[in-house]
Amino acid sequence: MSEERILATYLIETAFPLSYAAEVMAGEQSTGTFVSVPGETPELKEKYGARVVSIRELESVDAPSLPGASIPKESNGKLYRRAIVVLSFPFHNIGASLSNLMAMVTGNLYELSEFSGLRLLDLELPWAFSNKYHGPQFGIEGTRKLTNVYNRPLIGTIVKPSIGLRTEDYRPMVRDLAEAGIDFIKDDELCANPVSAPLVERVKVVMEEVERVADRTGKKLMYAFNITGDIDELRRNHDIVARAGGTCVMVSINSIGLNGTEYLRRYSGLPIHGHRNQWGAMTRCPLLGMEFTAYQKLCRLAGVDHLHTNGVNSKFTESNESVIKSVKDCLTPMFNGYSVMPVLSSAQWAGSAHPTYQAIRSVDVIHLAGGGILAHPDGIEAGVASMKLGWEAAVKGVSLETYAELHPELKIAITKFSKS
Repeated sequence: MSEERILATYLIETAFPLSYAAEVMAGEQSTGTFVSVPGETPELKEKYGARVVSIRELESVDAPSLPGASIPKESNGKLYRRAIVVLSFPFHNIGASLSNLMAMVTGNLYELSEFSGLRLLDLELPWAFSNKYHGPQFGIEGTRKLTNVYNRPLIGTIVKPSIGLRTEDYRPMVRDLAEAGIDFIKDDELCANPVSAPLVERVKVVMEEVERVADRTGKKLMYAFNITGDIDELRRNHDIVARAGGTCVMVSINSIGLNGTEYLRRYSGLPIHGHRNQWGAMTRCPLLGMEFTAYQKLCRLAGVDHLHTNGVNSKFTESNESVIKSVKDCLTPMFNGYSVMPVLSSAQWAGSAHPTYQAIRSVDVIHLAGGGILAHPDGIEAGVASMKLGWEAAVKGVSLETYAELHPELKIAITKFSKS
């Protein structure tokens, strides 16, 4: 049998001795249960059991982070230890299987009563996963080629209102954005196949406007149509977009699952824009769920080409430090250079470029601004221009205010958005 191993890194909190808690994790997710059973021989445990690789003790706290955790009988219940634990699992327990990987490295761990906190931080996977899961088909390079945008971020926006627009309402909005020179537009995750604007009708109207402007200007924007649906709908929805000349489809990864995403990747001829809505339920509690470092690796294996990360100074609870780390995680090569383009969004405007670029030192992102473009006082064209100018200033190392003295679109954006 192969001795390749899968490494999973966790943050834990427990009132029990750390070594005992780590062994409970390893046993629960491999050969063990709460009591020894017939057949659980030393030979079986050696071949199929998970191993504790390392335990690095951190701080201790007086109160548990999560309810329902048990405490040792000899404990006074006032000391909860935290640690970074690395477990090693035999690859041959599951083979290259995303669904079974999730069962192994997360499974029932979150429910174990010995823990008042448990979070998956990272994964290291054997190369066999890359032989089965081919990862992003387009990634950063392919997305740039399709949009013909190089040496700067793709500037984009989200259709607003998120839901409720009629099919024909899309026509003037898309036309205005296309004529303004925007690179990318996406459906909101709430809008997939609503009665007000069914996907097949929406695709037809949007692509008519995209192609009309492209014929005149030579620039064809990328529109990410939300094709999220039941598994049997994915291929049909993808084909609707492809036949109309579309260049991107979007799915809600956590709605259709990693295997649903990978199923789409197998036949997709278009970049897959991965939206992570519901992510907060998986990660908002710092002692529960999953770190984005692990999550984005799973999404890359499933085959997304773009992946949402939030943006700096957003409307959400995620810290700027966490957002920047997420962007850097996406830009870090995986396996054979699997590349995924980070998508920055939420309360973004031209001024968001400076702190973003200073932190990541890369322009390989899709930077989405809803109100930051659509609500610009001088209109959509000025809103798009302001976003591009914000990035120009950031890359050149010129302050936003100095650059704005020569560019009224940027100056007005500062006045409008810097205090909002």
